Amino acid sequence: MTADSPNWFGRNWKWFVPVGCLSLLLLFLIAVAALVYGVFGMMKGSDPYRHAMAAAQAHPAVVQALGTPLHPGLSVTGSIEVSDDDGRADIRFPIRGPRGEGTVYVDAHRVRDQWVYDVLEIDVGQPARIDLRDTPPASAPTR
Repeated sequence: MTADSPNWFGRNWKWFVPVGCLSLLLLFLIAVAALVYGVFGMMKGSDPYRHAMAAAQAHPAVVQALGTPLHPGLSVTGSIEVSDDDGRADIRFPIRGPRGEGTVYVDAHRVRDQWVYDVLEIDVGQPARIDLRDTPPASAPTR
């Protein structure tokens, strides 16, 4: 190698820098996607979410409005906080069936390891929301 010939980086920087930047961007996007997937997974695994989904699937007015089978949407918004035997949940998530779609609203608090639902409703585009507390499903979690 002579004194004026460039080193490896000097010869290859035109492709190395863009590939390096794109690699870092890709790693960042993968990390963000994993975080979002983990948060949604935790919320979808919670008792209030599962109870609301089971209640919606078992409620006759929801089945009549949206049809069966009912499928939850990808996103869950809101918050769930649990501390020992107490907690609070305020979540919303989309749900859809063959005849339409709606939004489930859950506002609950947990006392001595038991969830109490202050709001458990679904909006299916009718003048009033359907109260899902009217028909508690037999298969819903008790916690």
